[in-house]
Amino acid sequence: MNLGLFTDAFLTWSLTDVLDWLQREVPSISRVEIGTGAYSPAPHCDIRGLLRSSRKRKGWLKTIGARGFEISALNVSGNPLSPRPEVAKSHDRALRDTIRLAAALGVDRVVAMSGCPAAPGRGRAEAPHFAAGGWLPDLEHIADWQWETKVRPYWEEMVAFAQAEHPALQICFELHPGTYVYNTTTFRLVEALGTNLAVNLDPSHFFWQGMDPLAIIGAVGDRIGHVHGKDTTMFPENLALNGVLDNRWPGEPKEMPWLFSTVGDGHPAEWWNRFVQALTGSGFDGTVSLEYEDPLVDGEASVRRSAELLAAAMQLPTRTS
Repeated sequence: MNLGLFTDAFLTWSLTDVLDWLQREVPSISRVEIGTGAYSPAPHCDIRGLLRSSRKRKGWLKTIGARGFEISALNVSGNPLSPRPEVAKSHDRALRDTIRLAAALGVDRVVAMSGCPAAPGRGRAEAPHFAAGGWLPDLEHIADWQWETKVRPYWEEMVAFAQAEHPALQICFELHPGTYVYNTTTFRLVEALGTNLAVNLDPSHFFWQGMDPLAIIGAVGDRIGHVHGKDTTMFPENLALNGVLDNRWPGEPKEMPWLFSTVGDGHPAEWWNRFVQALTGSGFDGTVSLEYEDPLVDGEASVRRSAELLAAAMQLPTRTS
């Protein structure tokens, strides 16, 4: 197992600035995950230029490799199933271009999201419908309709496209609320569509839903292709009043029931030691890539502290029981 960084942590820095800073300040990090489009503004990847020019690709890889880094994954998280045609078209193209670029570079992991369509109905919908609960009659069976008419057909075709372009590639889904595939049950649906679909496991997405990341590793461990290192801090006094479904996100940090946070700020080092041990026990030997989304800690401090804690966890002896 190795430690990486999703370089979108430093959107205003050049790629060389990010790499040079990591080399100097956080030597435990040896991998980089690079945003290529969709939700990412992709400041560190000129995907069109890289697809057009083998010379440019060689130079880009040389910039990364000369500093001792490797690419763990390309990140194209977005919503290719958006009911807004311009968004769906843009994010679908970004996903396909990212798969093509991964093939050209020899990168075998792409981090993506399943997407989320609208609900059934007449007229043009402007927003996706996250069918997280069907308790009321108006919400019943929306998830079933989305799966049969939107999610399954799209991903059946994308599985075939990816296998033809890059047979060794794994598309690793972020299990994230707001997308159709966000927990173990929804992932079990989509994983049956192809062996090249996997999980990008981010424990922070599970903490705030009341899920257990260690149990999820036990359930889907053989399909974990990539991992994000990010914590969640819960605020009991706000949680007691508004629960985890507070719709003000992102709101004033002091008023929120939970916040994404620096590794170790929401859960102690002992928990992260168990997390690394569980990943090892599941057979995972890839990258834990730090993702920075902490509104209370600056990026440099967050990356340093997260890397220090996780690097120490990775150095502990593997438990045999």
